[in-house]
Amino acid sequence: MRDKIWEKCVEFHGHACGGLTIGYKAALYAVELLDLKTGDGCCVSEDEQLVCISENDACGVDAIQVILGCSVGKGNLLFHMCGKQAFSFYNRSTGKSVRLVLKPRPEGLSKGESFRYYQACSPKEMFDVKETRIPLPEKARIFKSISCSRCGETASENMMRLQGEEILCRDCFHDYNRFQV
Repeated sequence: MRDKIWEKCVEFHGHACGGLTIGYKAALYAVELLDLKTGDGCCVSEDEQLVCISENDACGVDAIQVILGCSVGKGNLLFHMCGKQAFSFYNRSTGKSVRLVLKPRPEGLSKGESFRYYQACSPKEMFDVKETRIPLPEKARIFKSISCSRCGETASENMMRLQGEEILCRDCFHDYNRFQV
């Protein structure tokens, strides 16, 4: 079963690599730790009952999308860009959450050796299990679209800014900050 899931991840991502393996093992570990129900080995979240906050935008995120059904469009894949190989998973149904942080790998491994190393590790060997630090975000909302007073393009109302008498998109808005050098 896991071979089929891995192949789905590789097909989606475009190639097999160590980074994809990290996300693959993180997703499988999250399934185990959060007691998620799986059918064909994947736990596709139909809505936002399962949420992932990734601290990177690297290859592993693709495996999380395939296995857990988290996606930016559904609003259950979010980014807290720190450059860390860390993922926080939240199960809204049970209230359980977990943060998985990749442990350091041995020094001096080539790209191929790194891939083989991660493939050989169990998720427990690869990740430190920690409490989540970021509160579970509210469910995604749908906002009204508003036209920018300058460019005329529409954007969601929560992203618009008021400057003088104009309602502006973020591209047209110029922040006043005397302390910016």
